[in-house]
Amino acid sequence: MSFLNNTYIGNILSAIGSLATGMKVTLCEFFTRKVTECYPENRKTQHIAERHRAMLRMPHDEEGKNKCIACGLCQQACPNGTITITTKSVTDEETGKSRKVLAEYRYDLGSCMFCQLCVNACPKGAIEFSNEFENAVFDRSKLIMKLNK
Repeated sequence: MSFLNNTYIGNILSAIGSLATGMKVTLCEFFTRKVTECYPENRKTQHIAERHRAMLRMPHDEEGKNKCIACGLCQQACPNGTITITTKSVTDEETGKSRKVLAEYRYDLGSCMFCQLCVNACPKGAIEFSNEFENAVFDRSKLIMKLNK
């Protein structure tokens, strides 16, 4: 049938063959069993990958202390400016030297692009991403969080 390749009838037969292939794929897909995730109902059994980045958090120990040394590297590493660190100067009673202490750690989830540059820049591992992915709110002001207690 090589003589029909460039003829009018050859082009029609080729188009019919392409159409038949497409219809075969469509019909096979039409009769396969559908898999539907019922999202709100399957929250308890839903598996979220460990590497999924959903929300920045600052782990605290039993006493409510965190590892943050208020160095500001996470704030500098953030390309969107979603992290704002407020520090205060505290004088140590024993040595008489003053040092910076974290006063407030603000995080704007609404403008975060989850790049993890802040987590990588932290020298003490004071911040990390959690798997809490349900962050939908009606008011954007609720997306601004204070991470330190």
